[in-house]
Amino acid sequence: MGVFYEGIPSHLQTWILEQKILWVATAPLAASHHINLSPKGGPYFGLLDAHTFWYMDLSGSGSETIAHLRENGRITVLFHAFTGAPRIVRLWGYGEVLERGSVGFEKFVEERKEGGQGGLEVIAATRSIIVVSVHQVGSSCGYSVPFFEFREFRKTLNRVFEKKERDFEAGRNGGESKDRYWAYKNAWSIDGLPGMQRGLDCAMRELVQPIEKFVSIMLGLLLAERRGEQSIGPFAPPAPYGPKSWNLRKQIRYQLAVLDTTRIQLKSVLIVVLLAFALGFLVATYMPRVS
Repeated sequence: MGVFYEGIPSHLQTWILEQKILWVATAPLAASHHINLSPKGGPYFGLLDAHTFWYMDLSGSGSETIAHLRENGRITVLFHAFTGAPRIVRLWGYGEVLERGSVGFEKFVEERKEGGQGGLEVIAATRSIIVVSVHQVGSSCGYSVPFFEFREFRKTLNRVFEKKERDFEAGRNGGESKDRYWAYKNAWSIDGLPGMQRGLDCAMRELVQPIEKFVSIMLGLLLAERRGEQSIGPFAPPAPYGPKSWNLRKQIRYQLAVLDTTRIQLKSVLIVVLLAFALGFLVATYMPRVS
């Protein structure tokens, strides 16, 4: 029988911290876009209180979770028991992305160290910390979940990025860097939503071409617009270009998007510009000139 809570009760807090794996689910606002579900393993998560959960987000070949959180913030975190009594726990909330190197990231890490809470070690593969404000908790039976025996955490990902870091620092990667890696693989979601800000910034600065996803991003957006569907949610951060598109047309579209985020209607701006031009023309043409 399912039980719901407004916060994470103490007995579930203890149980959550004992788990070895969790899943996070996010989704964009557009109905035609892709829902994402990602497994997370390793001792890289924790609880700040009954309403705040965090986990360390590690570098990978995509950044769907980051892109979705930047657009709308919605996230569900799921745990379930592989040993002992059956149990499934879901945390519903809104997530905040603290990218590595940002003020928020550095402050979060430093506070965990100073507070003596331990367990928060930034590793080579770390790209962000996701902080989830939990507003609903659900616990259910999990009777159909099979038993599994935990052996050990995989170390492959971090070893790969430790080697990359050594190569980057030694200049053995032909000018590549961690930011260029993020620009190539983590700057965009498969639906064309902006992902990592550091990836976007590096891509603009160094003209890094993003990887082609398994769907044609720009074609998908165009078809969605033609169908009258919302292709990108209204809260998505503006991005200066799309895949294969650092050209004048995309730059103009970016500037229009920036204008839109100021909540000033573009139509109003154009009307003001036209009126100012007309007034200037009338003044220049018909005002008496002083000789």
